[in-house]
Amino acid sequence: MADPRPRIFIAEDDDGILDLLVTRLRIAGYLTAQEKDGVAALEAIRRQPPSACILDVNMPRLDGFQVLKKLRADPLTAHVPVLILTARRAPDDIKTAIKLGATDYLSKPFSDEQLLARVARLLRKRAPPPPAPSREVLL
Repeated sequence: MADPRPRIFIAEDDDGILDLLVTRLRIAGYLTAQEKDGVAALEAIRRQPPSACILDVNMPRLDGFQVLKKLRADPLTAHVPVLILTARRAPDDIKTAIKLGATDYLSKPFSDEQLLARVARLLRKRAPPPPAPSREVLL
């Protein structure tokens, strides 16, 4: 039987922040998966779409905005809620994230309470996944 707990995917290249996120989310009862660069994150998310994603903006190979854009363009991942988590606070960055389809935006530094509240909100806003392709035989 599959584990019913929500699985949160984290794309973060800073080891300290990544460890903090994984620890806090696991203590709160979530399953986690993670990668440190945008290309690896995108591949992992497409292989097994999570309940929600946390994306850093500044990552190697693909930044968080590029990953978000590709997630939204793919029918398998378009429904996955995404929290952009970054040190960037410029209004243009927030507008870009929302325009590309981010569900929420949180600036670093953040408190445990802020993180857990935002993740809970992501899961409440989660859209149903797309229906599986029909396997009916047409005569």
